[in-house]
Amino acid sequence: MNSIDLSPLYRNSVGFDRIASMLDSALHSDTVSGYPPYDIEVREENRYAVTLAVAGFKREELEIYVEQGVLTVRGKKDEAKEKKLLHNGIATRNFERRFNLADYVEVSSANLDNGLLTIELFKEVPEAMKPKNIEIRQSTPALEHQGDASNDAEGKAA
Repeated sequence: MNSIDLSPLYRNSVGFDRIASMLDSALHSDTVSGYPPYDIEVREENRYAVTLAVAGFKREELEIYVEQGVLTVRGKKDEAKEKKLLHNGIATRNFERRFNLADYVEVSSANLDNGLLTIELFKEVPEAMKPKNIEIRQSTPALEHQGDASNDAEGKAA
């Protein structure tokens, strides 16, 4: 596989190391599993939802956590129940799905309903990080010498 030269990104920007590492991991991932299928939805500005089809999983068999900007969803089936199946068409294998979150994206809630796990996300940029207008002030000219005020005061005093 050819590697991508990211040096132009580094030359013209600061602080994009995380993007470069995400690109690198995406390019070098060995296997891409399609299980479980999922949707990523934009609900409104700064609100998103990730919905995974986890039919056959109970709430106790699912785990969701965020670490260092990565949302991870794991499903681990209780393997204590062994069934004699004539046909096994329902996929209920263990899985781990990861989603890279942009800066300031947080998980607000998760809901399991009818085999769909929906994770609500929101992006809240801190006030200090929002764009702001910077006022450009007119520099005041240096005070002009208006006669010798100190001499005038001394002359009046004498």
